[in-house]
Amino acid sequence: MVRARVLEDKLASLYRAGGRIVGGVYVGRGQEALSAALTVHLTKGKDLYAGLIRDQAGKMAFGESILDATRTYLGSVLGPMRGRDGNIHRGRPREGMPAMISHLGTMVSVIGGMLLSRRLQGTIGDCVGATCIGDGGTSTGAFHEAVNLAAIEKLPMVISVANNLYAYSTPNNRSFACDSLVDRAKGYGIEGYAVDGTDLPACVETFRHAVARARAGHGPQMVVGTFLRLSGHGEHDDASYIPEEVKNSPQGRDCLPLSEQKLIERGWFTKEEVQELYDNAKDEADKAIAKSSSEPLPDPYKESWNALASPLLVEE
Repeated sequence: MVRARVLEDKLASLYRAGGRIVGGVYVGRGQEALSAALTVHLTKGKDLYAGLIRDQAGKMAFGESILDATRTYLGSVLGPMRGRDGNIHRGRPREGMPAMISHLGTMVSVIGGMLLSRRLQGTIGDCVGATCIGDGGTSTGAFHEAVNLAAIEKLPMVISVANNLYAYSTPNNRSFACDSLVDRAKGYGIEGYAVDGTDLPACVETFRHAVARARAGHGPQMVVGTFLRLSGHGEHDDASYIPEEVKNSPQGRDCLPLSEQKLIERGWFTKEEVQELYDNAKDEADKAIAKSSSEPLPDPYKESWNALASPLLVEE
């Protein structure tokens, strides 16, 4: 969580400085607890994970290197997408991390397809496939079709629904009419859980249970974490549409200092050890940004524009 927050703060600063980052910057401020709590229960190399634009903490917990993130944001030709794609559309499919297509439901289909493929090939074992979606994305046709198929096939899937109260600027009460998004799980015939997305221990325990259920053959699991997005939709957005009373509500709490406080109270960390985490994260992020900034950009006249999955590039 600390590494993700520190890195994204630095990326946001680079974006605001102008010219350093092409495209948008979308940070997961306030979502780190829900995001990381899922992937600490997954194993890279065995399980599958498709994080979205605000899941930097989850990607890091799953094993994404900080260089993969900084190289993609800064367009380095040495990055996983060779500087050829948008800064958030990165991944390493062979390592169980498909490159993000969209935050509007599509990745649920991708993870479902990867799980079904492994099942048909007889290589699925006790693999779990996890992916994420926002509250607004649960209203899309892609989400409905993907969850419906996963439920019918009883795929070992965990779906993390980040209900950050706003689909861009559209509040929950204009996005869905059910009392809770967990109710949608019942409609698909899958198991669903609601959790306070600002409470790290609760998130960790809820995902522990959900991943275990999926791994044991009980079909898709849906976890809905509720919290407030603590920034605009992207760094271009000032979130002026969010009322002050919502910002000051319990859902508007910042999960990071809350988590630090709970860990210190339980005696698992000291204040000095927490500060050391921040210091190490800042040093790691600074080095990764400096390295990525010094690396070459793709040359459009020399670059092979075949798809990265083509035989030619696989052989290379």
